[in-house]
Amino acid sequence: MQAISPSRVSLRPLLALPVIVSALGFFVDVYDMLIFSIVRVPSLQSLGLSEAEVSQAGTFILNCQQAGLVVGGFLWGALGDKRGRMSVLFGSILTYSLTNIACGFVQDVNTYALLRFVAGVGLSGEIGAAIVLVSEILPKEIRSYGSSIVAGIGYLGAGVAYLTVEYFNWRTAFWVGGGMGLVLLLLRVSVFESGVFNRMKNEHEEVSRGNFLYFFSSWPQAIKYLRCVSVGIPTWFIVGILATFANEFGQALGITEVVKPGRCVMMIYVGLAGGDLLSGPLSHWLRSRLKAITGLLLFSALLSGVYLFGGIHTAGGLYTVCLLAGFCTGYIAMFLTMVAELYGTNLRNTATTSVPSVVRGTLIPMTLFFQALKPSVGALVAAGLLGVVVYGLSFWSLSRMDETFGKDLDFVEEP
Repeated sequence: MQAISPSRVSLRPLLALPVIVSALGFFVDVYDMLIFSIVRVPSLQSLGLSEAEVSQAGTFILNCQQAGLVVGGFLWGALGDKRGRMSVLFGSILTYSLTNIACGFVQDVNTYALLRFVAGVGLSGEIGAAIVLVSEILPKEIRSYGSSIVAGIGYLGAGVAYLTVEYFNWRTAFWVGGGMGLVLLLLRVSVFESGVFNRMKNEHEEVSRGNFLYFFSSWPQAIKYLRCVSVGIPTWFIVGILATFANEFGQALGITEVVKPGRCVMMIYVGLAGGDLLSGPLSHWLRSRLKAITGLLLFSALLSGVYLFGGIHTAGGLYTVCLLAGFCTGYIAMFLTMVAELYGTNLRNTATTSVPSVVRGTLIPMTLFFQALKPSVGALVAAGLLGVVVYGLSFWSLSRMDETFGKDLDFVEEP
């Protein structure tokens, strides 16, 4: 790694603008990303599908969206390191906003799946570029607070998505999400590019930027990248398995009330918002990213066990556990900040954007694993076995990662 001359950044009110706009961008991103999980059942039923077809088609469409997230993570990640963080924040929100508006007009499963794939491509660029921009603009002393605000406010988008579906039909919910994104484009005009990126671009023109293959150029680099991915997987186990298929878990637990997956998603994301707002101050107090993430992840694993095997007998009890599990899984801000701090400026956006996209993509094998085991062992045991694998990988990866608290970001990666 080659060091760039350090810069002294004075605290100015202007620094708050990128944080606020990034937080609002992630708010819309979360709304548009979770809207399908929330409207999955009613939207597919309105297309004439049976209960069994809803489960299978819903899994297919969700996996198409997750595949788009993976593809988009590579595209937007490289673009952000080649052209700048702001190019991603403009292009990604335009892509997923227009596609979500189109989702409000679908009439068949295949078109629905195609549009969710394109939406996934757009959605994958937002959080990584936002965290990188905020991390590079803010002084390292308050970096964790900025990331927490972005994620904490952003995750409230799930609650708004659920309330929109409660008061309007599912087609209107898609139109609202797309409309919010187009309005946010106007605010993005006032946000400035990262000074760290501009210095790297001007002073290190010869350095390769946005090269995804660098992460696999050696065994240590590959392990480093895969460990980053493993730490984030529990978030999509909670959202993509426990919440999205909550109606099936409710039936397996013998709950007589109808368990609404959309409400579970909302409760988890409200919890995520609270957890992420806490994770920044917690990391600052502990002076450690790893300790903060490990503590939250431990309680997340325990609450996942309670959700599946705690003998919950009411829908209200299940929703409460979802809220608590979401809170304890609210380490995403610190997780992505840590990824940003692990990589140099010429690869930072590629890493911080592609890692969460690959994490989201792991929902594909998770859903396939869950669906394959469910007929033989039941929904609860299938999810439990999957959870053991997911959390085991995460704890193992965390135990072997470097601490990044207070790290200076003015450096580049060189082969």
